[in-house]
Amino acid sequence: MTIEEKTSNIKSQMRKGMLEYCILLVLKDGRKYTSDIIDRMRESGLAVVEGTLYTLLNRLRKEGKLNYEWEESPKGPPRKYYMLTPAGSEVLHYMSEAWDEIANTVNSLRMMDESNNGSNDDPNKEFNLEKTEKNENNI
Repeated sequence: MTIEEKTSNIKSQMRKGMLEYCILLVLKDGRKYTSDIIDRMRESGLAVVEGTLYTLLNRLRKEGKLNYEWEESPKGPPRKYYMLTPAGSEVLHYMSEAWDEIANTVNSLRMMDESNNGSNDDPNKEFNLEKTEKNENNI
């Protein structure tokens, strides 16, 4: 396996680990149609296939974090719109706190490593330290 293949696998595993959090972030601002969720994820650089998204949306609904409602569409069949439940909003709050803690820890380690190597690069270039609430509209 090449370095590129190993790196791709690592990125894939990390994305899978944060996909639930990203979906909750996208739904924070209100109900969304599935294709809107996919579009928002892709705009942010997180590629998601429909099958994966539907499976995760169904699991989140069964766990009480999401709900959905049907709405008639002027162009075809009715559409299912997903939204956060109060329990989902609470989970999102705790996930945001956890994300901030993890990001701070990782950035701290990166800064230590870079200072030991004499690098002057900005440690926040790839992993933004800004509070999650400020970045939620960008996901």
